[in-house]
Amino acid sequence: MRAAGLVLLLLLSLPARADLARRRDAVVDVVQRVSPAVVHIGTQQVVERGFRGRSGTVFDDLFGGLDRRPEAVEGLGSGVLIDPSGVVVTNDHVIRGATAIHVVLADGRQLDAEVVGSDADNDLAVLRVQAKGTLPSARLAPQGSELLMGETAIAIGSPFGLSKTVTVGAVSATGRSFKADGRVYNDFVQTDASINPGNSGGPLLNVDGEIIGINTAVFSSAQGIGFAIPADKVRRIVAELTQYGKVRPAWVGVDVQDLPRRLALHLGWDRTHGVIVTGVDEGSPAQRAGIRRGDILAEVDSARVTDAQDFRQRMRGYTALSPFLVQVFRDGAPRELQVAPVEFPAQKVDALAWDRLGMRLKELRGGLVIQSTKAGSVAEAAGLSPGDVVSKLNGAPVATLAAFREALLSARGSRSLLLVVQRGRYGYYVTLPF
Repeated sequence: MRAAGLVLLLLLSLPARADLARRRDAVVDVVQRVSPAVVHIGTQQVVERGFRGRSGTVFDDLFGGLDRRPEAVEGLGSGVLIDPSGVVVTNDHVIRGATAIHVVLADGRQLDAEVVGSDADNDLAVLRVQAKGTLPSARLAPQGSELLMGETAIAIGSPFGLSKTVTVGAVSATGRSFKADGRVYNDFVQTDASINPGNSGGPLLNVDGEIIGINTAVFSSAQGIGFAIPADKVRRIVAELTQYGKVRPAWVGVDVQDLPRRLALHLGWDRTHGVIVTGVDEGSPAQRAGIRRGDILAEVDSARVTDAQDFRQRMRGYTALSPFLVQVFRDGAPRELQVAPVEFPAQKVDALAWDRLGMRLKELRGGLVIQSTKAGSVAEAAGLSPGDVVSKLNGAPVATLAAFREALLSARGSRSLLLVVQRGRYGYYVTLPF
């Protein structure tokens, strides 16, 4: 009887083991392999809060009656190790303004993190942590890997602080654009894998365990609509941040405008997307690639260009020396050209300030001074004149020409610029159309 009971027990245990093996599919395998490389990111930021004064008098009501006191605010997000030496990729908005950042590994270790570089335009940041031994890491999908509509997408992160949370969905679309915080973001992967606050910065994976995107945003008024920064863009931006600590603005040297329907039909273009090339700079990457004035620029890296603003914003996602393909329509036929952008030349930035703003600047001991203004320019219309000191551009201090050029390039997609100008003892805010 004892032997028969033992045999029965063994037989009862076999289906459970077989069932476990059957349930171990590709998704389970990816999660077990990659989740050790996914980290929880905690941040601390010191902000000033207003507190009502004790008097409670009418003066409190008239003048605010608020004492400004510093207060520590904690934030959370996700990230992923992409190199065993301790390189972590996350979103810029996860660590923006943080005074302290720590990373919690999957095994529970908490490590202080330093910022290698961050880029608000593409919402990416690179951190570095130091640990004993080799750290787990995940790999980015190979350059140029094609995403298949409907293929499985796996998100891992810390939504609402719930670390190592796994959600599964599909690649819903590619090349998506959306607007958030007054900024337009281009060329995103859309997924219905559930993404919530705290998922930001975590990886979106395929069934091979490769990172196909970095999760960054979700439509709060919808369900099943989340966005991730595609792997090719992540690779470009991370390389720039790791090597230079910032993203070097790329120069293509082409001007475009929205394409009116009647002009498109006149040129034989029957599609609803695309822009018209209105100018190509002499000696520019665009000219070397073969782009001509009058071309209809239809696609960038197989993603449709909807309008001129879309094209300009899309160019901000490319870095110097990172080539891309464009499709142009000319003489009734499409053509594919490769453009290799270069770093924005300093003299081109100075020309941009003169042509669009109408002012030249020079460095003096007192700061950055307006040397001259152009007749009929927006600078002259705003009342700016030689001798005025420009101290800030869109909130960025600009005490040197190099700082001014960098701030102007960062703002090149904006409709207007906010300057802080010092004249004598007084400072003024001046808004210039751009």
